[in-house]
Amino acid sequence: MNVITEFIRDRLLSVLVFLLTFFQINTGLASSGIQVYDLKTEYRENPIGIDVTTPRLSWKVKGKGCDVMQSAYEIRAAHSIKGLQTGQPIWTSKKTESDESVHIEYQGPKLQSEQRIYWQVRVWDANKQVSQWSEPAFWEMGLLEVDDWVAQWISKDEAIPDSPTPSHFYRTEFKTTKPVAKARVFVTSLGIYELQINGEKVGDQLFTPGFTSYKNRIQYQVYDVTGKLKKDNAMGAIVGDGWYRGYLGWSGNRNYYGDRLGLLAQLHITYEDGSKEIISTDKDWRTSYGPIIESDIYNGEKYDARKEFENWSSYGFEDGQWLDVQLLDHSKDILVASNSIPVKIVKEITPIKKLTTPKGEVVYDLGQNIVGWARIKVSGKKGDKVTLQFAEVLDKEGNFFTKNLRAAEATDIYTLKGGLEEVFEPHFTFHGFRFIKVQVEGSNPEIKEISGQVIHSQMQPTGQFSCSDPLINQLQSNIQWGQKDNFLDIPTDCPQRDERVGWTGDAQVFSMTAAFNFDVAAFYTKWLKDLALDQQPNGEVPNIIPDMWDNKLGGTTAWGDAAVIVPWTVYRAYGDKRVLEQQYESMKAWVDYMRLKSGDDLLWNEKGKHHWGDWLAFHSDSPAYAGSVTENDLIATAYFKYSTELLGKTARILGKEKDAQTYSRLSEDIKEAFINEFVTANGRLVSHTQTAYALAISFDLVPEHLKENAAQYFADNVKRFKHLTTGFVGTPLLCSTLSSIGRDDLAFMLLNRKEYPSWLYPVTQGATTIWERWDTQKPDGTIIDGMNSFNHYAYGAIGEWLYSHVAGLKIDVEKPGYKHSIFSPHPGGGLTSAMASIESIYGTVVSDWKIEEGKMIYRVVIPANTTGTVKLPKSAGEKIQVTRPSGKSLKLDEDDLNKLGSGEYLISYKYDD
Repeated sequence: MNVITEFIRDRLLSVLVFLLTFFQINTGLASSGIQVYDLKTEYRENPIGIDVTTPRLSWKVKGKGCDVMQSAYEIRAAHSIKGLQTGQPIWTSKKTESDESVHIEYQGPKLQSEQRIYWQVRVWDANKQVSQWSEPAFWEMGLLEVDDWVAQWISKDEAIPDSPTPSHFYRTEFKTTKPVAKARVFVTSLGIYELQINGEKVGDQLFTPGFTSYKNRIQYQVYDVTGKLKKDNAMGAIVGDGWYRGYLGWSGNRNYYGDRLGLLAQLHITYEDGSKEIISTDKDWRTSYGPIIESDIYNGEKYDARKEFENWSSYGFEDGQWLDVQLLDHSKDILVASNSIPVKIVKEITPIKKLTTPKGEVVYDLGQNIVGWARIKVSGKKGDKVTLQFAEVLDKEGNFFTKNLRAAEATDIYTLKGGLEEVFEPHFTFHGFRFIKVQVEGSNPEIKEISGQVIHSQMQPTGQFSCSDPLINQLQSNIQWGQKDNFLDIPTDCPQRDERVGWTGDAQVFSMTAAFNFDVAAFYTKWLKDLALDQQPNGEVPNIIPDMWDNKLGGTTAWGDAAVIVPWTVYRAYGDKRVLEQQYESMKAWVDYMRLKSGDDLLWNEKGKHHWGDWLAFHSDSPAYAGSVTENDLIATAYFKYSTELLGKTARILGKEKDAQTYSRLSEDIKEAFINEFVTANGRLVSHTQTAYALAISFDLVPEHLKENAAQYFADNVKRFKHLTTGFVGTPLLCSTLSSIGRDDLAFMLLNRKEYPSWLYPVTQGATTIWERWDTQKPDGTIIDGMNSFNHYAYGAIGEWLYSHVAGLKIDVEKPGYKHSIFSPHPGGGLTSAMASIESIYGTVVSDWKIEEGKMIYRVVIPANTTGTVKLPKSAGEKIQVTRPSGKSLKLDEDDLNKLGSGEYLISYKYDD
């Protein structure tokens, strides 16, 4: 087709679209009152390289005024935009009477490898007015069959390492002889890779292919490189140890998943004449070591710029000194497309000050505890060295403190090549730090610039919480930073020491807070697949996912329950029924495992079984704390009941009625066993602790006639200590359970406490992330050595209560994903305002209250195609005033607030504190 023909075709299509739109509008078939936007496929915008064969489509709607609801939708899909515009789709849903606008399954022809599908949607509102067609979106398939992989695994001939070795460099050259229409490269590695074409890095993702259960599945990535190809081309890759064969865990072990690095890549070129060509890894590639002498996640990177290859990934590079690759016999059956959230550099932070410690150390303070690395600009002579070390804190004398890193060296060393200004940042390592110590060797090289590069999975920020107390606002900031710093492809426990692995208990207790702060649907879905794969045949769940500990001490209560609770969280927060379907057998296997271990009495008190219990609960040597430890048997049985109950609910949602009845009945039987074993006739628990009461009350394990007594015991315990005594298990439930028994006064007392132990104590000590221990740093400045992180997120689970109770933004589990929201604010603790907002899968939801001059002023925002219920903290009687942002008054009383349509409402009334 020549240029003139293409021009005429495009003009005709434009006229056709204009006439169609004009006809719709003037015949009443289209209305500007409702619009469609933000189209997503499997939670992503225009994804390339997915392997979900029945992808789900979602969109948002908006319109003017209140009560904007979708009454029907129509989706159409085609091989091209032209196919959409000319009415030649490969599939259409036809007009479907439904208010559903999320997770609509594609039901067209079977999808093929590399196929791109364009789609768009239009919707009808409650008045049967139809919107215009949305802007087109697309998704593109990856490689769906093992036979699609023609590439061969390649590696470098080297001895099996027992210590870090240089990263591998690989390259090849090729030519294109015709104009290129499309080019995609599919790539993965054993280890972690960086891909380059014609001297440029491909994509901006980091730590690819990601951390998975490598023995069961390895992800691959797909990149659009159409614009990078020339007539003469080169493709190369660097592969480092990463999680695959680097140090992993705290025992000094290497090579857990394998001892040979490998690369697998194939470039698919489609020429304008329709012909195709594949360039893939094979025996003709070349390999070498290079300037990356060592690069280990825990220990850091050693980089010698004197060993750099100039233009090594460009055409014409002389690789005669490089070696032939070895072909590697490794399975391609376990390759899967990456559908998670990529890790990227998301922010750069410049130091707030440079200081010299009492020991004479030169240290830069970023002012924020981050995860990533330091980027430096330096000048000096050939052979000069710059050593960068990383720490979270300075000790009480003001010196650089690294004892809590344990065996992790967390050190980057850069050797200069000399000459002009040089820039260094590492490739395959990351650090958890606020402070950077810089040491120079040689001719005193000059650091001209230094900054912190913040990296994490690029989750979309969705939630905000703020209130009238700046310390609580800083706590919220710490919670969010702790999440960002520890959500690096997997939910790590900490980012700085020789650990950084996916502890299931930490992930479980924080999962709902995580879903308030960021869009974590794809993140958790990916991680849960590895949980199911690493789960033992008898249903036992390892403590760490991916499992790099050979399931040592697996099957632990509250940790293994992540198998049930995290999928349930994703369902609640995103209305994602498929995650329940995909994880159901894993959920069921975990509950059946607990059933097997509990015996006939349904009490999980297995002798010799290790449970972490209420991990890191606060205790003291004082006699006042005698008996303050919560029995592991009680915790285990409580979680047994709770997960069984959730499994029964899940079975009912999925239409598995027989299972629903079985597990609902089992849940009630466990409750009875718990009551007989752990609850006295007066409602006192045999473990008379805050954690025990929080679990029993929150998980509905107290008989109805004893609930008031148990609540009083709970409240008296909190009043007695005047602070929390809980650990990882009890803390997430503490304030929410107090609120559930009508003791907001005690919940706010715990929140507002500034003395140790409390949530705000670290804030008063200058913390910018959540600490692992209540006493991570004691009031006298002493820091605990060893297992002691300044960047854990588990205690940040208080965030769920801040969003849902204090600000009052709640999910209705009967209509999950904010299809129906419950607005129920709870002023208290001296707060005069609180606001929570979340960008849900339907749109922005806001619960925003303030008290001014004796009046409650409450702003509620309900997105289009959803509804909401408002529950005011104090009855306003007939004196309630409801207005729109325009100032228009609405005649609504409290009964009318039980079901509001979409829109923004300003509610005010007299409020006596």
